[in-house]
Amino acid sequence: MEIILKEDIIGLGFKNDIVNVKSGYGRNYLIPQGKGVIASPMAKKILAENLKQQAHKLAALKAEAEKKAETLKDVALTIAAKVSTTGQLYGSVGVNQVAEELKKLGHDIDRKIVTMKDAKTIGDFVALVHFHKEVVVEIPVKVVAENAAELKAAADEEAAIKAAADAKAAAAAAAAEVEAAETEAPAEEAEAAAE
Repeated sequence: MEIILKEDIIGLGFKNDIVNVKSGYGRNYLIPQGKGVIASPMAKKILAENLKQQAHKLAALKAEAEKKAETLKDVALTIAAKVSTTGQLYGSVGVNQVAEELKKLGHDIDRKIVTMKDAKTIGDFVALVHFHKEVVVEIPVKVVAENAAELKAAADEEAAIKAAADAKAAAAAAAAEVEAAETEAPAEEAEAAAE
């Protein structure tokens, strides 16, 4: 089923795009919600005429989107999240947190135009901000451990316990070697005496 979109839908298309969707999605969601209309021949002619008339407005919208994109050009985000000792996040970091961090930096970005694969571990990720169908900004997102001091202390404690266990094992091995040497010596003396 062909649908003419009336608004941007990330992952599907942008306003005035003609997209192919499954009939149920078009009839049950897009059309009743006012997000699209059936792409009949008449609707396509009307769309073409509207696009001709609005060409200068569309160019202005693109220019405005490029200005907004320019403000985010050098932005890099660092988001702190609670992490288990294995490096897994409790929950995940997604577009909501990215939008909140951008707002803290003074960039009022609607979370609906941001896409990012949910981060479930610490590391580096990329969030995409879709200002216009031709203007997309990549924002590097670094997810770090909020409880890094606690994790470091736990790792240090674990290393100390392992070192103590290794030292104890080494001492036990050394004691076993000494004991074995002591039991061999009397046996050798007894053999020498027997000869």
